[in-house]
Order: sequence, then C-alpha cells, then structure tokens
Amino acid sequence: MTTVGILGVTHDEELREKYRLPLSLIEELIVEFAPDVICGEVTPSTWDLICSGIAGEGYWKSQDTTYKAYWAEPSREYWELIFPYCEERELNFIPMDWLEMDVWRDFDCFAGFSKEERMKLEEDLSGWCEKQFSICDQSAIPFNSFALDHITKDKYEWLASINPDVHQVHWVCRHLIMVQRIRNAITKFQGKRILCIAGADHNPYLYNGLKDVSINLIYPLRY
Repeated sequence: MTTVGILGVTHDEELREKYRLPLSLIEELIVEFAPDVICGEVTPSTWDLICSGIAGEGYWKSQDTTYKAYWAEPSREYWELIFPYCEERELNFIPMDWLEMDVWRDFDCFAGFSKEERMKLEEDLSGWCEKQFSICDQSAIPFNSFALDHITKDKYEWLASINPDVHQVHWVCRHLIMVQRIRNAITKFQGKRILCIAGADHNPYLYNGLKDVSINLIYPLRY
C-alpha cells in the first residue's frame, strides 16, 4: 500500500527557531519517514524554471522578478534542505502548489474596506495567528497537531466570512488542485512512500482531502 505523510512547516526562519522547528529537525523527520517521493509547495511553472536552469537560489534572492511566481517562492527550506536532499538521493520531487499571479494579485482579502476598517481586520488576523502560535509548539512536532488545525480552520472560516471570493481562489481552489496533484502522485508511485511538505496552515486541508483515499496516511509524523 502507498504511504503518504504530511509535514507542516513554517517558511519564516525566525519562527522556525522560536517555535522549535529548525531545518535540522525537518531533515530528521524527512530521514525518519524515508520518502521515495516528496511533494512540495512549489508551482509546476517554477519547478520547470528551476529544472531548466533559468532560476536558481541566487536568482530568487535577486531583485529581478521576471520569473518569480510570488513572494520568495520557493521558500528557503527548499533551497537549503529539500532540493539538495532530493538531488543527493535521486528522489522524485513533485511540485504541488497552484496560483496564477495575474489573478492572485487582484484578490485582496481586505479590499474595499476603509483604512480604519482594514487596520482593524489586520489586527484581528494577527490575533488569529497569535492563537496558532500559542499552541504550535505543544506537540511532538511543532506546527503539526489536530489542535492547531482546529484553530487554523477557524481562522480561515473567519477570512471566508470577510471575503468569500478571495477565500475561494486563495484557499479552496488552491487546495483542490494541491490535493489532486498529490492524488496524481499516488497513482503514479503506487506502493511508494510519499511525503507532502507545505506551510502548516495547509495541514488540515491536505489531511481532509486525503483521509478517504486508499492509502496509509500518516499525520502527524510523530505523536
């Protein structure tokens, strides 16, 4: 039977150190799981650029945004750990993320609100994040627990109530595609061990999308 694991991370180096999820632990967890395949939070278009040699780590740190997908995608853990790990062990890497920047940039969750209203909403969002941080390191693997996932789902239900259209694009549609790409990997690599690595906010949605698939689903990776 195919085994699929879910590992949630944070892309912020300071948060990794503060809440006890450094790259060394992420690497330890990957080695412990011993994947044959890693599905990562990278878009296929970005992965194509990386494989073609157009985009490398130095390029993504530059100010040239010609080929960049969004923010600093892929985040540092890919350049510093996940890509080298896959290369050294000749593992298959599957890009599972989705977004289209010509659409994404025009979907601002707090658009249409006054400056004062927007400030209040941003404060409320920060409050939700603080609720997550308050328990994120109270589990065997920081950022990986059903208790944290419950708060995460509540946070995004709140965001959906603020702007349902943005929520559909940024979160619902994105996860439908991410889960389908994992399902495609399950079909292609039957009987293998597949590890899905993404920002921890994705954990409950990946788990929910995979829990009814005929696989050995492991989440969290440690209890």
